[in-house]
Amino acid sequence: MNKIKFIQDTINWANQYPWLEMLSSLAILIVVAFVANFIAKRVVVSGVRTLLSKFKFIDQQIFSEHSVIRRIANVIPALIILYGIRTVPHLSAPLHSFIQMVAQAFIFLTIALSISEFLNIFNSMYQRNPRAKNKPIKGYLQLVKMIVYIVCILMIMGTFLNKDVFSILAGFGAMAAVLMLVFQNTILSIVASVQISSYDMIRIGDWIEMPSLNADGTVIDMSLHTVTVENFDKTLTTVPTNKLVTDTFKNWRGMAQSGVRRIKRSIYIDQSSICFLDQHKQEELKSFLLLNQYLDNKQAELERFNEQFEDESEYNLRQMTNVGTFRAYIHFYLQNHPGIAKNQTLMVRQLQPTSDGLPLEIYAFTNTIVWTEYEAIQSDIFDHLMAIIPAFGLKIFQAPSGLDLRSLSSKDSAE
Repeated sequence: MNKIKFIQDTINWANQYPWLEMLSSLAILIVVAFVANFIAKRVVVSGVRTLLSKFKFIDQQIFSEHSVIRRIANVIPALIILYGIRTVPHLSAPLHSFIQMVAQAFIFLTIALSISEFLNIFNSMYQRNPRAKNKPIKGYLQLVKMIVYIVCILMIMGTFLNKDVFSILAGFGAMAAVLMLVFQNTILSIVASVQISSYDMIRIGDWIEMPSLNADGTVIDMSLHTVTVENFDKTLTTVPTNKLVTDTFKNWRGMAQSGVRRIKRSIYIDQSSICFLDQHKQEELKSFLLLNQYLDNKQAELERFNEQFEDESEYNLRQMTNVGTFRAYIHFYLQNHPGIAKNQTLMVRQLQPTSDGLPLEIYAFTNTIVWTEYEAIQSDIFDHLMAIIPAFGLKIFQAPSGLDLRSLSSKDSAE
């Protein structure tokens, strides 16, 4: 009886102080929510992770990097506060309603963040697929995230305004023009992402060149708004996605797929060194293995042609020149070079003479696309040609340097 009387006296005393009863109830509710959160994080989350580890097709590393399960567990204490706040006595109606709104908004935000984490996991798993380089989905997932966040914001606003989502959307109808202006870059990026994916314009791993934005390197990431390019100096250039549709850029994927890379470079011949080849020079050049058969065939061709013009001056007849013979030598040399692709275009041609000399352009393809090997093959070819060109009586054009002018001045002084 004494115990019952003590409890009754305690209740009567507490009734005299409503705020004490309210605080006590709030403290109990907070403790229950805290315990529920602890159980959810320590027991439920650990149990779910242990269960997922039993499935071999699930990558545990990806799940450990993203806390989607822990985020979902945050909903449990919020639900306890949402429905438990009704049991707290002496709480004013506005404060009671506000706490419920905050708890409900927290639940909406937690669900949105959980969906975002799940999409990150899906993207990480998809990127391990070999087809991911050809068809990246990161931009589309970012679009889905943006829609989820917009819906979350609308639901939170509806919670605090006591309106449903459709009523809020109807109110935004008059602001459509403003929203279009605010989100114009996002809209352009969405359209550009669809076009890039549909026409297969770029892929992750492509080498692209975009001089207008100083981008020259490999595409390492494609998102909704930007494409990240790692330049060859290891700097990063961020290119807006819509710029890849509106501006011009070069994609070297075709070269990579073909397995060959073009050489297009000229040697500038001093035009004053061009002359006919006399018989002695021809015999000297026949010692070149590549020119032996060419010179015999060319000489026979010229003799047959010149028989029609026996009465003409020898200067009006066709004769072999050192530059034409050198051009033939380059062609034969490239045909026999192990680094040149034999099934691609191979051409040695004269270009328009300039004040810098007569350009002899080499147009060929190497049988490798590896940058270092390509440069080595190209350098090896031009090293050889520049070293052997004096044997044809030709000179490479070079603008006079200070040393040339000093030598010329010294000669004039000596005279």
